Amino acid sequence: MTSAFDRVLDQIGAAVVSGAFAAGSRRSTDDLVVRTGASRSIVREAVRVLVALGLLSARPRVGVTVLGVRDWDVLDPRVVRWRLQGPDGEQVAAELRALRAAVEPAAAAAAALRARLDECADRREALRTTADELAAAAARDHRPDFVAADVRLHQLVLDLSGNALYRRLHRVVGQVLLERGSIRPDRHDVGLHRALAQAVVDGRADDAAEAMRAIVDRT
Repeated sequence: MTSAFDRVLDQIGAAVVSGAFAAGSRRSTDDLVVRTGASRSIVREAVRVLVALGLLSARPRVGVTVLGVRDWDVLDPRVVRWRLQGPDGEQVAAELRALRAAVEPAAAAAAALRARLDECADRREALRTTADELAAAAARDHRPDFVAADVRLHQLVLDLSGNALYRRLHRVVGQVLLERGSIRPDRHDVGLHRALAQAVVDGRADDAAEAMRAIVDRT
């Protein structure tokens, strides 16, 4: 169940990202209370979060100022979701696909090179198990389970890469996969994910990168 705080955060955040609150415009706390129907304390807390995300600035005697996209934390999952659901969703999806295409194949190759290390044994097994869970969910046409397994699989690959910057992107990738959760997985999707997992486990870097590249292209 969505809390009042989450509702207000989504409402104001989406208004900024969609342009309903124009960049450079100013809003008072009273304005936001009226717009959201929430208490002043909840609105203030939501504003604090949105300031941290770069969507708003807040100054005494000035009020709340809406900031432009150059100031936003565009890698925060909440901002990713608002942008994907906004009027520029197709452009945002293309930007995210380009980011993933640049990073995830390299991460998959790095994961394959590290997967044979003894310290990675648990994650190798987790990768196999997750690929099996993904396939089972697809066979049942259970999309929530498929998406959950898909998110875990990509997170495991990014984590196995050993690169802290690649790991940082797992929340972005996860949000993208959650947003496409209504799409029905097919055999080719399952086959690509199985091929990815097996190539990583086997230590085949080039095959892992190629499988990941194909997955990103289909997203």
